[in-house]
Amino acid sequence: MKILHIAEPFATGVLSFLIDITKRQVEEYEIYILYGIRPLTPPNVESLFDKRIHLIKVDDFKGALGTVLNPKAYKTIHKYYKQIKPDIVHLHSSAAGFVGRWSIPCSKTKVFYTPHGYSFLMQDGSSLKRLLYWGIEFISAKRAAKTIACSEGEYKEAYKLSKNSTFVNNGINTNELRPYIQQPLPLHHPLRICTSGRILYQKNPKLFNDIAELVPDAKFIWIGEGELKTELTANNIQITGWISREEALKTLQNVDVFILPSLWEGLPISLLEAMYLKKICIVSNVIGNRDVIKSGVNGFICNTATEYAHILKQIANQEFDSNIIKENAHEDIIQNYNVDLMADKYSKIYNSK
Repeated sequence: MKILHIAEPFATGVLSFLIDITKRQVEEYEIYILYGIRPLTPPNVESLFDKRIHLIKVDDFKGALGTVLNPKAYKTIHKYYKQIKPDIVHLHSSAAGFVGRWSIPCSKTKVFYTPHGYSFLMQDGSSLKRLLYWGIEFISAKRAAKTIACSEGEYKEAYKLSKNSTFVNNGINTNELRPYIQQPLPLHHPLRICTSGRILYQKNPKLFNDIAELVPDAKFIWIGEGELKTELTANNIQITGWISREEALKTLQNVDVFILPSLWEGLPISLLEAMYLKKICIVSNVIGNRDVIKSGVNGFICNTATEYAHILKQIANQEFDSNIIKENAHEDIIQNYNVDLMADKYSKIYNSK
């Protein structure tokens, strides 16, 4: 059987997802991936995949709206669909989800769509732009394709658009991360806190900076780079810039706390990895984050900079047993968010339609 994955944004979470799941799928299926280049796409992206996978770069994928509004994108997808003759098509992200569902005869082929974070939930655009994205999803949901959300929160949004929806939680490759797990160690003094990702509006650098200013005796690290790094002005913040994955994991390995103050998420891989590596995780109260974190059990959910700062000070003062939180988070990933479990669930869905 052949699976055709179509991914307009071949970067960050979508890229990580496809690398991990296709490693499993290629043992059972013939795998094709149509992909588009984004600024954060690694230059060596094809080398990250199993050599048996057929990777096809599509120049007509030009960002989200640029793809939706490009007639050539529809023709290109339909052309490769006819050439490959896949048994299963899986669309990733809003742009690929729209163009794919209208380029492929969904009633004749098993077509699945994973938003990886609905565009209409993004807060960096106008209300009119979000309404446009919602309209795109509403119209496309009428097509005979099944939506597979990447978290329970995303599923609730998907179900409002179409009852032909389900969800499979994102999972991570725990085998790759296992060497980076450390045995319980005393907290650093000063406390070490990090986040990771591109420094852009979604990741809320302003809030990160506000938290750092409220906890001046702690060391804050942002693993990444981005256009809004000028908002990170606190003296106790270090910006690493873009570093290799190995360097990023070593940095994460040597901190006490991981925070994710995002304005919106799908189900963040960075959070799952930090939980598996037994870091105390403090996150914003948004879809994806709150689907994973149970406040006070395997991490903490906060709404304001003051709340983040209060918990960080409690951690530094050892006002509770942080090792219990760490172990709960670690076990939660093993039981519910590992890539093998994710791949098995996708396979069952593929074969049940």
